[in-house]
Amino acid sequence: MVEQVPYSLLAELENVRNKSKPPIHLWRPDYVNDIDMTIEADGSWTYMGTPITRHRLSHLFSTVLRREDDGDYYLVTPVEKCRITVRDAPFLAILLQVTGEGREQSLQFTTNMADELTADAEHPLRIDETGSPSPYIMVRNGLEAKLTRSVYYQLAERVVQENDQWGVWSRNVFFPLAAVQSCVQELRPGDT
Repeated sequence: MVEQVPYSLLAELENVRNKSKPPIHLWRPDYVNDIDMTIEADGSWTYMGTPITRHRLSHLFSTVLRREDDGDYYLVTPVEKCRITVRDAPFLAILLQVTGEGREQSLQFTTNMADELTADAEHPLRIDETGSPSPYIMVRNGLEAKLTRSVYYQLAERVVQENDQWGVWSRNVFFPLAAVQSCVQELRPGDT
């Protein structure tokens, strides 16, 4: 898991937090193109191997990003869609706020692209156990955010055992997270 949450990025998120997203779900362009743009595993964006350092630009691109049935990621406009490369997940969950307790608690995540979402049936949490366990949350339309290390550890502190499964509650939905048991044991030895 990556851990890059500079204060300048958080300040930049405030500038774009409440901007509405374009209706890309309505756009079905015929023209498809491949471009040399990549979202790296650490959440950074590159074009032709050069980092895109203007956060507003990468945020703008993120608002027209869509994952399609073929599993590929596209930047979509009304007239064209451009296939890009995503190394892991297109977003990072960089903040976690917890309100309430038990089954009624809400786990609210903020991504590096200023998306705010609460884990629920529409935004499920999951652990990818291929290789080292990696936690993800669904953001929108097949686009996921990988939890940063600090957010993952915050989440692990909320893990409970429910019917022989380890997981977390959010908005009355239980998310089994079997791979976090070892993390829980590391954080709270003797509790499990």
